[in-house]
Amino acid sequence: MGPAEGSFFRVSSRLRPGPRALYASIAVLVTLAAPRPYPARAGAPPPGAPEVRSLFDGRSLGPWRPSAFDSQTEVRIEPAFRGEGPAIVVPRSSYMAGINLDPATPLPRMNYEVTLEAMKLEGGDFFCGLTFPVAASACTLIVGGWGGGVTGISCIDNSDASDNETTTGRTYETGRWYRIRVRVTPAKLEAWVDDEQVVDFETAGRKLDLRFGDIKHSLPLGLAAYETGAAYRNLRLRALPAGTAD
Repeated sequence: MGPAEGSFFRVSSRLRPGPRALYASIAVLVTLAAPRPYPARAGAPPPGAPEVRSLFDGRSLGPWRPSAFDSQTEVRIEPAFRGEGPAIVVPRSSYMAGINLDPATPLPRMNYEVTLEAMKLEGGDFFCGLTFPVAASACTLIVGGWGGGVTGISCIDNSDASDNETTTGRTYETGRWYRIRVRVTPAKLEAWVDDEQVVDFETAGRKLDLRFGDIKHSLPLGLAAYETGAAYRNLRLRALPAGTAD
């Protein structure tokens, strides 16, 4: 082998990849060839997240109906309420008026959340009396009762929202939307107004029931207002997995 041939051999040996470089190249090719999952859609819930069910389509009452109060007013749908999105409007009555779900509507009785937005249109008492099932019974979250400022659960051990440990006071403005959320789990009843938790009540050993009287017309799930006009929108129901932490 002459000098030129030897130089060629040394150069070609340096250009030829060794075993480690060859294995690395093969690994890169395998990775590129492997199937890749499609990216998740923006805003999509994580896999296994509880499904949120809308209870208002914005066009009709759907599963809702005017409640059977003697003083019930004529409920209407406003597609562009006050220049915004659709809302259910319950005009002021001489006593109580509201809406409730058709009893045939499938509805959980435990491990769920109800959310909505509520607005007081006129009047001086509760604009959101949210009646909801709790196992074999039911309760009502009162927002703005007893003259406009009381928030709490009716009834606990036969005591109203104005007279048990869930009772709190707050000022509610006319013409403003409030975000309402109620959570029902085996250990607790919880409720929020906007971002403030207003109820955190442990239910073990306590009697939960509706106040005696016309509020029964809000069953199985209903919204009522007392001598007050109200509007509701973004009504949703979310089932929670059993064992959800309170």
